[in-house]
Amino acid sequence: MTARSDRRYSTNNNPQQLLGSWFKKNNKYVLPPIVAIAFFAIVWQILCPPGSKGLPGPMQVIADTWDPYIINPFFDNGGTDKGLALQVFASLQRVAIGFSLSAIVGIALGIFIGVNDFVFRAVDPLFQVLRTIPPLAWLPISLAAFQQSNPSAIFVIFITAIWPILINTTVGVQNIPQDYRNVARVLRLKSHKYFLKIVLPASVPYIFTGLKIGIGLSWLAIVAAEMLVGGVGIGFFIWDAYNNSLLSQIIVALIYVGVVGLLLDRLVSFIGSLLVPQEHK
Repeated sequence: MTARSDRRYSTNNNPQQLLGSWFKKNNKYVLPPIVAIAFFAIVWQILCPPGSKGLPGPMQVIADTWDPYIINPFFDNGGTDKGLALQVFASLQRVAIGFSLSAIVGIALGIFIGVNDFVFRAVDPLFQVLRTIPPLAWLPISLAAFQQSNPSAIFVIFITAIWPILINTTVGVQNIPQDYRNVARVLRLKSHKYFLKIVLPASVPYIFTGLKIGIGLSWLAIVAAEMLVGGVGIGFFIWDAYNNSLLSQIIVALIYVGVVGLLLDRLVSFIGSLLVPQEHK
């Protein structure tokens, strides 16, 4: 390889040029959010100038929380005195357990109910009543049943996320095209092959719609539940900051909550894009 080609190779792989090239290709997606965030921050700063009472402006929030909450989100001083990243991680652990349980139970029950008309007519009124109960209304019941805060919070996640998963899975199974059913009869597919070849592929789009709704509700519910059950977690962190009138910490924590919620939504959507059959997209 010549010196000239070496220079061209190193230039084409310059990180700044790669970043600039990526930005040019994606600026129509990246630039509008940046402009919107900047505009929001400017308006917020104008409405909440330094020294004003009430809600702090963005500059004041950064000054109040820069050390340690912004530059050191992983600090751990023991007990509940932890960085925001560790607080979020503790909440995500509860969400992962509760949401996984709701996904397993919701998908299994949804398929069973969807293929059985009698069972559907029997349980649908009950499910329609239960799904309208606010998530935090289940917290006293779970505390009385489990006698511990952590299992109680996980149960609230489970009972909150299961309904959209269960209902969407049931609808997906019930809406399997009649042509698919006819083909299964002609081919005389056995039960397990009918499930793997017909039921599951046809209902996967509905299942992931329920999972996407469920993960959002799970994240909302865990933040609210942790405000009441205490312990390490982003919800309790927000509640503790409120009790101590630390508004800047609350605002930074809310930013964490929003970003993590967005990432969870995008993660489920990405997995769904990989698993949903092309003809159903």
